[in-house]
Amino acid sequence: MTKITIVHNPRCSKSRQTLQLLQEQGYQPEIVEYLKQPLSAKTLKQYLDMLGFDSARQLMRKNEDEYKQLNLSDEQLGETELIDVMVSHPKLIERPIVIANQQARIGRPPESVLEIL
Repeated sequence: MTKITIVHNPRCSKSRQTLQLLQEQGYQPEIVEYLKQPLSAKTLKQYLDMLGFDSARQLMRKNEDEYKQLNLSDEQLGETELIDVMVSHPKLIERPIVIANQQARIGRPPESVLEIL
């Protein structure tokens, strides 16, 4: 069976719904609670590639207070800086992220992850 990982925040309703959807489909994904087990810069870069994103900013939660406080909308910030900020402030990472078959999808809506299974 395909190995599936979910980058999960149990306090997030979309994250819980995505995990439930995977389990209802018969999958038992590896659960990475990224607020307890912070992701490395290398891992974030891999996820960005798997998601097909051009910028780390696409993986950021722009409505979080930290996004505004750290002035992350500043276009002068480079990719390395944005990734480093997500490593040190994991709350800024969009969730959930599901990884399977060398691809990744964000579970918004939860059903979007089914296309990589």
